[in-house]
Amino acid sequence: MQSGQVAYRALEGRRILLGVTGSIAAYKAAALCRLLKTAGAEVRVVMTPLAKQFITPLTMATLSKNPILVEFFDPENGAWNSHVSLGEWADCYVIAPATANTLAKMRTGVADNLLLTTYLSARCPVAVAPAMDLDMYAHPATQENLRELTARGVKIVEPGEGELASGLTGKGRMAEPEEIAASLNALFAARTDSPLRGRRFVVTAGATIEAIDPVRFISNHSTGKMGYAIAGELARRGAEVVLVSGRTSLPTPAGVERRDVLSADEMFHATVEAFADADGAVMCAAVADYTPAEVATTKIKKNDGELTLALRRTRDIAAHLGTQKGRRVLVGFALETDHEADNAEAKLTKKNFDFVVLNSLRDPGAGFGGDTNKVTFIDRRGREELPLLSKTEVAARIAGRIESLLTKN
Repeated sequence: MQSGQVAYRALEGRRILLGVTGSIAAYKAAALCRLLKTAGAEVRVVMTPLAKQFITPLTMATLSKNPILVEFFDPENGAWNSHVSLGEWADCYVIAPATANTLAKMRTGVADNLLLTTYLSARCPVAVAPAMDLDMYAHPATQENLRELTARGVKIVEPGEGELASGLTGKGRMAEPEEIAASLNALFAARTDSPLRGRRFVVTAGATIEAIDPVRFISNHSTGKMGYAIAGELARRGAEVVLVSGRTSLPTPAGVERRDVLSADEMFHATVEAFADADGAVMCAAVADYTPAEVATTKIKKNDGELTLALRRTRDIAAHLGTQKGRRVLVGFALETDHEADNAEAKLTKKNFDFVVLNSLRDPGAGFGGDTNKVTFIDRRGREELPLLSKTEVAARIAGRIESLLTKN
């Protein structure tokens, strides 16, 4: 076995689609292609038209041992290069280098070349290795694009710091081929070796909506970002994931089965049904505790004086699952504004959770809407407070804890 196969064992036999965009760092794509081939992966390469100005298709074809795809069809014979087939073929799609232009198009869904249409068709994990000048990388637009792509499940192989093509020194230099190969190896290793592989998990996410009349409702500020990040991370580690989702604008994470609901009652039934044949659940949704006792069939008109709404208690989904738990894993969330730890510990016992993920709205950067979170894990052995992290990193930490529990069980 060659050294590359030892270092990147999980890449052996994998089908990797390598995208190359128009950057001076395109020369590193040749070394990356060679590393992937040495590790035993099958590699196909798709290039943007501009990428041909930086590295020749002949070089990439020689290293990958496959024809290079650039255009939608071959002008010589009319043969169609199907982006759908490419997306279905690949076990992983890595774009290295990924320019600021390509990242922006990926975020907004622009599909003006074969590389981008293939991205929109890909059903596999997608990774990008950004490469650009330091000011372009640091620009708020680029950073926002990277945050949004991360939230959608795209793996970002962080650029390094060093001398750039402009002559400046800073962050923006594409990660070295060895780093990218290691990152892809870790991605596959997590899916192959994780105790989550083949397990079935339910994740609840987002806000419920409790109708007052045909126009108005009671809800909360949850966007579903944390729950969607967890669902995506569990799926990346090989779990079969059912995502029971309240209303949100987020795209479904790759490899996740999504079931949409509106009300707390709908979420109760969908979650209980999914949990029946699951190995565990993560209760991340912001479910209404109360719902109108009666829903008006027509719009309630404004009158003089006050309006009083009678509310009734909704069924506690997590508590119900706790009574059915057995040896399965059950993870809860607690979003608190006061007596945070005490309230979370009470939930741990009352709802039979294995551990609780505590958010405090007092912590800057935590809570609804943002891309970061600051949480504390609480179980029967104690507490583990984490620093402010991206929600994708928090999801990875939660998945790691679940893996430890599955190993012990």
